[in-house]
Amino acid sequence: MNAPIEQISAFFADAAEPANFPKAVLRFRNTLWADRIGLGGLSESDWINHFARFDPLPGNLKAPLALRYHGHQFHVYNPDLGDGRGFLFAQMQDDKGRWLDLGTKGSGQTRWSRQGDGRLTLKGGVREILAASYLEAMGANTSKAFSLIETGEELHRNDEPSPTRSAVLVRLNHSHLRFGTFQRAAYFDDAEAMAALIQHVIAHYYPDCADEALGKATPALFERMAQATGRMIGQWMAIGFVHGVMNTDNFNITGETFDFGPWRFLPKSDPNFTAAYFDQQGLYRFGRQPAQGLWALQQLGGAMSLVADTEDLSAAMQAYEPAYQNSFAAHTFALLGLERHAVLHDDLVFLQAFYGWLTESGAHWPQTFFDWFCGTASLERAATSPQAALYATPEFAPVKETLLARPPVRPERLSHAYFQSASPVDLIIETVEALWDPIAKSDDWSAFESHMQRIESARQAYQWGAL
Repeated sequence: MNAPIEQISAFFADAAEPANFPKAVLRFRNTLWADRIGLGGLSESDWINHFARFDPLPGNLKAPLALRYHGHQFHVYNPDLGDGRGFLFAQMQDDKGRWLDLGTKGSGQTRWSRQGDGRLTLKGGVREILAASYLEAMGANTSKAFSLIETGEELHRNDEPSPTRSAVLVRLNHSHLRFGTFQRAAYFDDAEAMAALIQHVIAHYYPDCADEALGKATPALFERMAQATGRMIGQWMAIGFVHGVMNTDNFNITGETFDFGPWRFLPKSDPNFTAAYFDQQGLYRFGRQPAQGLWALQQLGGAMSLVADTEDLSAAMQAYEPAYQNSFAAHTFALLGLERHAVLHDDLVFLQAFYGWLTESGAHWPQTFFDWFCGTASLERAATSPQAALYATPEFAPVKETLLARPPVRPERLSHAYFQSASPVDLIIETVEALWDPIAKSDDWSAFESHMQRIESARQAYQWGAL
């Protein structure tokens, strides 16, 4: 099996060598996805050999590749980017025949590390496992945390108490190619590289966009990527996820949540909530995420104009807004377990009232969705909620009326053990810090493991299927 990335690696990748870590302690192994890509049978020692020492997988990449890309970081163009503490280790196919990348974080320095040490803190790895697993449980399109191995080094960081423990993470997603990959080809005015990249992406991820004429295939691909991005951000807005750093090098070609950094989940509705402490202007605040997704696509379209007509690309980008709106509506109703109306406008009227109440009331975001899952089927559950008093107010009455007017979807899901508890699983910042604290103080992973079990229980309860 040849890894597809090898077809374009001369343009977009450099060979990399993994760090030689002093020890390797397995802390997390994604058994669900290991089975789906045929690695479920690995012994622990083989797992460590592949995902801490990075011995090549049979028939796969012979050496890791650090990918090259550019990007706008907080709207400032940076041509000095690339995989600085990670690399692409392998490409696999899942049980549906879809290509998936195994990429790393914290695996050592590459030619793109600049002044960085190429390492990842253990806390950073734990946070990514939590966020990716929770997003998957809530039905979002996301990269998956695949493996976390503690590596025995002490790291010094400005945003964590130091020295702090180190780890190497392996993440799984459909592609590590980014908007910034296209920007790099455009920056160098390299039409050959751009053509190779576009043809590669179409062949392996969007085959329905294939056309002998690159000028026609490129807008078709751009339209599909715009739709995928819109769907992803619509899911974020329904779940209450704040990415934190929506730079163009943090958007990938398949519309998956990617490159977790200072993420947060909303405890309550707040359009101005900002995840990154260094985002002092609120550029990537929660309420601005849809606009930022469009801005990133504009930069991608500008890069693609190297080989396609600008007007055709502009027309293709119009697919973003309806894809976002439809996704936001669809995912809200999916999280509420309610049927949608045939007319999108009717759904949007409801969404305005529902989210308006969430903002004005200060209700707990995860709790509200949990309490009213399947509407009429959860009347008794909502009456015993920790925030039942909010549901008895006159302000909630019109929202409640519309909730109860919608037929529930598969209400039998309420019989799952997950919905028998009083509160949902969440990842608000206080929860995350409480999970990390016993690990930091006494290497006690029990709270983390219990929380991961609850996240998995939520995934099974919602029954999203394989994402």
